[in-house]
Amino acid sequence: MYEFDVLAVGGTVIDGTGGPARRADVGIRGDRIVLLGRAVPNATAREVLDCTGHVLAPGFIDLHSHADFTVRDAPSAEACIRQGVTTIVTGNCGSSPFPITPERRHALDTTLARGGSSSAEMPWEDFDGFAHAVEQAEPCVNLAALVGHSALRIAAVGTELRPATADETAHMCELLARAAEQGVFGLSTGLIYAPGSFAGTDEVVSLATEARRAGLLYSTHIRDEGDHLVEAVTEALDTARRSGVRLQVSHLKAMGPANHGKVHEALALIESAAAEGLDVACDVYPYAASSTRLTSRLPDWALDGGLDALLARLDKPKTREAIAAELRAKTGHTFLPEGTVIAAMPPGRYSSWVGGTVQDIAVATGRDPAEASLDVLSAHQAQVWIVNHAMSEADVDTVLRHPLSAVVSDGWELDTATDGHPHPRHFGTFARVLARYTRDRQILTLQDAVRKMSALPAARLGLTDRGTVSEGMVADLTVFDPETVSDTATYDAPLSYAEGTRHVLVNGRPVLRDGAFTAHRPGMMLRKTAARR
Repeated sequence: MYEFDVLAVGGTVIDGTGGPARRADVGIRGDRIVLLGRAVPNATAREVLDCTGHVLAPGFIDLHSHADFTVRDAPSAEACIRQGVTTIVTGNCGSSPFPITPERRHALDTTLARGGSSSAEMPWEDFDGFAHAVEQAEPCVNLAALVGHSALRIAAVGTELRPATADETAHMCELLARAAEQGVFGLSTGLIYAPGSFAGTDEVVSLATEARRAGLLYSTHIRDEGDHLVEAVTEALDTARRSGVRLQVSHLKAMGPANHGKVHEALALIESAAAEGLDVACDVYPYAASSTRLTSRLPDWALDGGLDALLARLDKPKTREAIAAELRAKTGHTFLPEGTVIAAMPPGRYSSWVGGTVQDIAVATGRDPAEASLDVLSAHQAQVWIVNHAMSEADVDTVLRHPLSAVVSDGWELDTATDGHPHPRHFGTFARVLARYTRDRQILTLQDAVRKMSALPAARLGLTDRGTVSEGMVADLTVFDPETVSDTATYDAPLSYAEGTRHVLVNGRPVLRDGAFTAHRPGMMLRKTAARR
């Protein structure tokens, strides 16, 4: 009889706590770590993993992902596994594929779905149904879900630009409570995106209060990341104070040259709130470009009623010009046409411009950038994704260094079998932190980099049995070469896997061994411990 199912020997363990590295072997039985130390010379194991010259660390936890819309099409999750990511947290920015009401499936599809998903491919109504579908796909990675405010609002209110009624707010709270009972870990908002942006602070506080009752995390893409960044962070903190909820400020950044440096004031507000006793933290991705929908640049009134209503408005010359005028006013400030790259969109007139900028299209067609943007939206069902170069590298450094910040990808592509020209963060985030920001630039120590990608996000999420290497913990592990680990995905060539990861284990099973995928796909849909199973 074997003493261990898996024995990882000869590695340098960085356990995720931020503590010092040490040489140790790791013995695994079932899905748990049962030995952290030196294995006896005659120890037996079904499988031995040589980790000599490599770091053994907790599997990384991506606290901010949108892969709920793509994981069933790419269950091997190769982009994650090759970075050492073993758990992804979905349902961020107010966008989740549940709850779905039959009469509003189309609205959720056009407003929230990513990566080509459609309501016809989402035959569930609630988190239980979604979780079952994910488990049927047998993913390599674990998933933990948040429920999105925009999905709740579509289910209860629709896509209209108006306050929710008291009954509608109560219905959203009921749907949130049901999702909590089924095992979600949190509530998210995307207050910069319609229809989440249509909600006032009181509506958000009501939902955050329900989230606090259920012991959930509240994760928010704040209402403004440009001119009113500080006010938006203040709103998030006030929501947490009024509701008592635990707060996570998503992918903290400052958009537009005039706003660069404002992250210092934002972080000071977060620090002050934490000092007064608020449970608050933030996260960041290691790139100076974001990725989002082109419609996020438009005024809320243009999106009243959803994308179908927007397309109808764009067919009316006077209304179209009014929308263009508001977008034109942002040009050169928070809307930079030369830095707005077309990442993906359905087939149409401008398909050949994927990978080019809005400025390129404007010059080629003789239109100004605002008009060119609306032309592209009109020709592609208003479903246009962009990579937006409007951030500061110095701001990224500042947020990444901060002790309250976790590392996230904000990604959704899980393999290279994808159309378009996506952001490289899907394929490179965690390797990039280890390579560029730790080994090369020494913005972080290796111990702190690992902490920001393991124990810290686990603590924010409330995962008590993952995120560190210690006896009794679930054996989600990554083994990488600190000298060669690197991100190979670039803005020009984003569909390229990270390198330098040797072994990855998920729930005690090796999914990557000596750089090659095994036949194991042991990932699961995690559910909040206190929730019904």
